[in-house]
Amino acid sequence: MAVLKEQAKKDTRELIKDPKTEQLLSRSLQYLNAGYPLHFIGPTGAGKTSLALAVAKKRKRPVMVMHGNHELNNKDLIGDFTGYTSKKVIDQYIRSVYKKDESVTETWRDGRLLEAVKNGYTLVYDEFTRSRPTTNNLFLSILEEGVLPLYGSKLTEPFYRVHPEFSVIFTSNPAEYAGVYKTQDALMDRLVTIYVDYKDIDGETEIVAEKVGIDESDARAITTLVSNLRVQCSKETSNVPSIRSSIMIATIALEEDILIDGEDEEFQQLCLDILSYPMSRCIEAEDPRTAAEELIRKECNNI
Repeated sequence: MAVLKEQAKKDTRELIKDPKTEQLLSRSLQYLNAGYPLHFIGPTGAGKTSLALAVAKKRKRPVMVMHGNHELNNKDLIGDFTGYTSKKVIDQYIRSVYKKDESVTETWRDGRLLEAVKNGYTLVYDEFTRSRPTTNNLFLSILEEGVLPLYGSKLTEPFYRVHPEFSVIFTSNPAEYAGVYKTQDALMDRLVTIYVDYKDIDGETEIVAEKVGIDESDARAITTLVSNLRVQCSKETSNVPSIRSSIMIATIALEEDILIDGEDEEFQQLCLDILSYPMSRCIEAEDPRTAAEELIRKECNNI
């Protein structure tokens, strides 16, 4: 749990809070404080998770991060019996009398959702649509009745009442992304869904310059290159070049003293190595890899 809290602090520091982002943070916190769960949806690399963690930190409650995946099940969320513990008591208070009392009990471990619900954490459920809809059904009871059903747990209580300070922030990619399940309408109807898109050139430039520590003109050259490539993607996929690609290029160029110049061969090769794969996945072409490399070289020469 400590690791999750520290990760949340780290990601929050990395969020660049321009006026538009500050306004979104303020609105989002209002919705949470009013008792409504949040849902940030948008393309990969748009900053949904960092935004969710920043909002969660503002609540000044412990933060738990949970990542969606198709193998997540009720045992992961609610908990499970993990084994047995035995207790043996031997009484020889009277030397001639030997008494032995032995008992065996099952050991229970709370799942992540139950732990968050019990203690009033702010839960950030990252990419929740990668979990099966049947798994996410638990949230319907939490959001509607304020209880967590203890299905299949063999516990004596049929449910656990949700802590009044518990809140949840969901993030997801659009439905057309690979590996994403369609979410129940009943769940979506209970969420405040906010679309988070890529920032404009000025916003991405500010982020890259501040995160990496490079000149604004160099940061703008990189973000312009990546943004121009992104708009040429014809497929909806999670592999489009994002601001993460810009940060990778800027970081390596700074550390390896590579000149940020579109005509510099070393810089071009760096861009090819980082951008060729995502571009080959998001364009329509007979030979996607070759077409991607041609596009990258062309855009390098334009910056």
